[in-house]
Amino acid sequence: MHISNISGHKEASSAIEQAIKSISPTAETLSINIFDYVGKTTSKIVTKIYLKAIKNTPAIWGFLYDNKRIINGTKKIKEYVYSRSYRRVRRLIEGFKPDVVVATQAFPCGVCAEYKRRFRDKFKLVAVMTDYAPHAYWFENEVNYYVVGSEELKCDLIKKGIAENNIKVFGIPIDSKFKNIINASVVFEKLQLDRNLPVILIMGGGQGIGPIKKIIKSLKGIHLNLQIILVCGTNKKLEIQAQRLKKKHRNKIIIFGFTRNIDELMSVATLIITKPGGLTTSEALAKQVPLIIVSPIPGQEIFNTNYLVKKGVAIYVERINAINTVVENLLNDKDRLENMRKNALCISKPNASVDIASFTLGLC
Repeated sequence: MHISNISGHKEASSAIEQAIKSISPTAETLSINIFDYVGKTTSKIVTKIYLKAIKNTPAIWGFLYDNKRIINGTKKIKEYVYSRSYRRVRRLIEGFKPDVVVATQAFPCGVCAEYKRRFRDKFKLVAVMTDYAPHAYWFENEVNYYVVGSEELKCDLIKKGIAENNIKVFGIPIDSKFKNIINASVVFEKLQLDRNLPVILIMGGGQGIGPIKKIIKSLKGIHLNLQIILVCGTNKKLEIQAQRLKKKHRNKIIIFGFTRNIDELMSVATLIITKPGGLTTSEALAKQVPLIIVSPIPGQEIFNTNYLVKKGVAIYVERINAINTVVENLLNDKDRLENMRKNALCISKPNASVDIASFTLGLC
């Protein structure tokens, strides 16, 4: 279960489902956006409010995220929303009769926990966290297992009272294609890129969020020849603006909208400039590409940033106009680039979706 059809939560859910099918083709699976069941109006409103918050007033999201006072104060509201929602998914659960429910986002996890509470249902509830830090909305007594991305996050959960045996460090689930070795020469030729020049991959998640125009403008100040690949996601406005910027830029820029070949693009990237969403960063780690992080959303993305910087796989740039200097210095420091790649290899978990799928099937 997930929310939003274009999100890391959806991609994580799909990756697990694909892995289950590859291991056990006869297994019955159903991957759903829970908002399709609790009401499309609710879905649109919540999604719109969330996107506006992270785009225009991210500090508000940071204040709300894992704030104990806010969580305690909104407990009644949460219970009310869950109680309304579980009734609407009741027909779904009773019709499909799942042995295991896997939630890749806290809201559907809470709704299913409420359903288990009310009806004493015996299905196993598995919470799969898609960031490197927890928040209190995940924690429900009815959750049987928590899947996390790192040993550090496991320790955080133990401190919050979760039994160690109920925590599995499998990683953040990504599409299994990210562990495949891709012939970079073929991709370079297909994209008409020069193998001898650095490739900077710029991403803003599926929604194309972030100060991407400023990043592109800043990169004009680099004294090295390089190539830029920009992924705009579903952000059509950004795609149009990028086409204009491309005409005035000194470096070659290749522009994609929403695309399914991120694994290919990462395979030829020298480094990635991105927001630190859990799925994007996990994919980059699997491909062993150094990260430059910009504009993390206060809350989960700040925690992701801290983790990745601490592990030596990322550099956090607070001032966008300093991107050109940071990128140029990094490209000139081959030893640091290589160390970042090695560090990524150490902490990456490219088999996460398969490991989660195997564990899920073992619970059936």
